[in-house]
Amino acid sequence: MTKPFAFVFPGQGSQSVGMLDAWGDHPAVAATLLEASEAAREDVGRLIREGPELDLSLTVNTQLVMLVAGVANYRAWIAEGGPVPMLLAGHSLGEYSALVAAGAIALRDAVPLVRFRAQAMQEAVPVGEGSMMAILGLDGREVAQTCEQAARESGQVVAAANFNDPKQTVIAGSVAGVEAAVALLRARGAKRAMPLAVSAPFHCALMEPAARRLRERLATTPIVLPKVPVLNNIDVDAPSDPDAIRDALYRQAFGPVRWVEIIEAMHARGLRHIFECGPGRVLAKMIKRIEHAQVDCTTVLDPTSLADAKGMLA
Repeated sequence: MTKPFAFVFPGQGSQSVGMLDAWGDHPAVAATLLEASEAAREDVGRLIREGPELDLSLTVNTQLVMLVAGVANYRAWIAEGGPVPMLLAGHSLGEYSALVAAGAIALRDAVPLVRFRAQAMQEAVPVGEGSMMAILGLDGREVAQTCEQAARESGQVVAAANFNDPKQTVIAGSVAGVEAAVALLRARGAKRAMPLAVSAPFHCALMEPAARRLRERLATTPIVLPKVPVLNNIDVDAPSDPDAIRDALYRQAFGPVRWVEIIEAMHARGLRHIFECGPGRVLAKMIKRIEHAQVDCTTVLDPTSLADAKGMLA
């Protein structure tokens, strides 16, 4: 009997040139790249394989390649006899990978949707006017409250954007708003404030114009009942109604990623194995800092790690 487990999908920031090379010519990965390329009307496999890194780091490309990489890894898992997870989730953009894996959105529809989302986000705030910072050493609730204070006092936009682990919260907003919040957070004992190399301030009110455009696009995107529940970022809930899924994706664009609560919800449901499905190990490291003593977490990103993960469930 297979042990209960979940798959989680990384978002923007885990991309790298050649991130699917370890799969070689695996049929499931090759078929995914072909399907994505046809939907994108460009050679997505070549973009992932050759880059260059600068091209991969462009938001309109990053969101596309991370979607495709996550789905390719998942399909390889299934093709190699891996069991279906009890639950799925994704960090920010990774939620779209999770919904494709769950069968709620077809990859051919997710590819143009994610490209549209990325373009809308990029156009919502002129380059240089937004900022994101990772705040280390403070509780997420205190970070959120301090951002609210900074926003009131400065008249600028700033908010907690990603609750990544108990002592790491990313904040986002205007440059002035983030600077005001960082000053208050340092006074309250934050150990570090690390600027993130992003092209837009995601998951804050500055993304509302992009979210409204995304909502219109979501209304015409086919979404069906997921075959596997997907815990969303914005509510830490797993709606099955297509319109509820659309609404959650709309609100996610300008609302926070509640990652700590997502992992806690998985633990509360009895899941003791959580696998990061996709390139990098960012989520696995976060998860270990959230439930390090009670959840086994590893990655599925190549044939070797896939076999190891299957072994953990035996």
